[in-house]
Amino acid sequence: MTRQLLYSLFFFLTVSLGLAQEYWKPVNGKKIVWDLTLEERLPHKDNIELSGRKVSAIIYYKIDSLKNLSIARDVIFPQLRTYNKSNEPDWKKFRAYFRRTTDDGVSPTIILGEKLIVPSKVDSVSIAGKLIFHCAPVQGLQVTKTIYPSMEDRFLVEQWDVKNVLDKSQTIRFSNVNLTQSQEGYKGIYTHRVFSTAMDSISLAPNATYSFPTYYGAVLNDEKTSDFNFEKAYSQRQAFLDELYDQLQLKTPDAVINTLFYFSKIRAAESIFDSSMGLVHSPGGGNYYAGIWANDQVEYSGPFFPYLGYKKGTTAAFNTYQKFLENIPQTDTHIPYAFEVDGNFPMQHLDRGDAAMIAYGTSLYLLASGDKVEAKKLWPLIEWSINYCHNKRNSEGAVQSESDEMEGRIATGSANLSTSTLYYGGLKYASSLAKELGFPKKAKLYRKRAKTMEKAIDSYFGATMEGLDTYKYFEENSLLRHWICLPLTMGITARKEGTLKALFTKLWTDNGILVELNPEVPVEDAIFWDRATLYALRGAMKVGEVDLAFDRLKGYSTKRLLGNHVPYAIEAFPENDMKHLSAESALYCRILTEGLLGMEPLGFHTLELSPSLPNGWDSLNLKNVYVSGKAFAISVQRNTNGLDISISERGRVLLSTTIENGEKIILQH
Repeated sequence: MTRQLLYSLFFFLTVSLGLAQEYWKPVNGKKIVWDLTLEERLPHKDNIELSGRKVSAIIYYKIDSLKNLSIARDVIFPQLRTYNKSNEPDWKKFRAYFRRTTDDGVSPTIILGEKLIVPSKVDSVSIAGKLIFHCAPVQGLQVTKTIYPSMEDRFLVEQWDVKNVLDKSQTIRFSNVNLTQSQEGYKGIYTHRVFSTAMDSISLAPNATYSFPTYYGAVLNDEKTSDFNFEKAYSQRQAFLDELYDQLQLKTPDAVINTLFYFSKIRAAESIFDSSMGLVHSPGGGNYYAGIWANDQVEYSGPFFPYLGYKKGTTAAFNTYQKFLENIPQTDTHIPYAFEVDGNFPMQHLDRGDAAMIAYGTSLYLLASGDKVEAKKLWPLIEWSINYCHNKRNSEGAVQSESDEMEGRIATGSANLSTSTLYYGGLKYASSLAKELGFPKKAKLYRKRAKTMEKAIDSYFGATMEGLDTYKYFEENSLLRHWICLPLTMGITARKEGTLKALFTKLWTDNGILVELNPEVPVEDAIFWDRATLYALRGAMKVGEVDLAFDRLKGYSTKRLLGNHVPYAIEAFPENDMKHLSAESALYCRILTEGLLGMEPLGFHTLELSPSLPNGWDSLNLKNVYVSGKAFAISVQRNTNGLDISISERGRVLLSTTIENGEKIILQH
């Protein structure tokens, strides 16, 4: 059988059986590499987002069957709002970011003798917080293209490193690109600039390298591009990556999970933008910048940032909660679910259960951060959210909302499981927070309401679905839905067995959990959103089913990190072309912290853990995990009697014990 026939058979089996193809390899826990020297699975295309405080770029790259590279750079300037076009619908104002897409037709030129050197064939691609294309040598010149954003300024860099691989000097000439385009917007004159700054001519010694940038940037009014500095931008990007590698550093026997955990920290932490609200975390994905949402920022990423210990992250989280606090309704209406376009557009046409998201996310964030001053400031937001949910309960105790975070994409009835479960989580954590703030009566009241809510969740939503003892998503619901995982993430185990089977047998696919199990929709056309998969994996681990979840986590992680669309968790399919929204990456990290390690703050100085190791792992180490602003190291080592646990702060051991897998322990710090 020929090599090509073998490959064709492999490709057929991969597609027909839903097996994940691996294009990439993890290297040293810090990068992934795709070696194209023997690659035959071409053509191939993908995209990745890279972000800084004033710029975000989605890089679309294609490699054809001859290994020629083409790049399109969709560069977005979040703070520069443009006027709507006359032929656009009015809703486009919510996506009116100044942006430009530039392909390789606008590019500098390398000239050697009487030849234009075209560095198009690619030997390998690597991703390490930067996107790097290693081109094959052309007439003794090897070009590496490295793409990265400025962390502070309004530009993207494509850096070309030109190396002479011959044993003799070569004289090279360059023709720079210089493109300028201006338009008026709400803040003045926006000028898009694409320009390179190579020298006119250089003599390159053997094995020497010459580096120069092409900038894809924008200036506002009288700002100057003379401030663009690619060496400074590279240094700042690398310092950011180094900090993220050291903070909340995970080491396990699994290189894929270690690397995706690190990459997820990058994606979660880079998507932080300057705004009129101060620094804010935003989803990205080509659509969502310099704005905040009650699900992505309040519920998903906000509670993660305190553990990461990344100051810009915690600042952005607090600014988000502060913005919602400032917009508590003065009547009995629902709170806006988002503040878009630099925070100027409150989105308030729909109640998605956002008060429940806010009660849960804000309480958990404050317990994890341990900042009493912040807690006192934000406490009125939590109180309002809990009271709103309490008053929205129906006669059977379920919390009513018009929709959930799917915003009407799929039916949710008048009261859905997501809103009620998040409200339960809000009560659970707010009761602990109330105790810390000296409100014992409120703490007792919320604990009582939480018990009542847990019973209501079981009685109102509990049902036999597909022959399994699990949950219906709303009263009229007849099809299994993704958010039945939420009770597990809150530690509710009443219908654990049936729910786990529903999630990991009925709803599970090669791309994670389906939104809905509908027999009339083929699996290849079914909708999935990664956020549900990430919650389900965390929930399964939270309730002690570590090995069940780990098998799925391993497959999911391999696909997202090493497959055909890398290297982060994605938003959804088929919506938005599976963009790498940033809060999903925060949710990935929370699988390991809150799921596998079972980290749950009970107070400002009390942390509960229930550490577990999956079969095949002998150890797990988490360094520089921040709890109440202090950096701890957690070591989990398997022995013949169970797990040896050691928790230390700056080398001082605070807790050392041996437990069974998943046993709860308390750290007082």
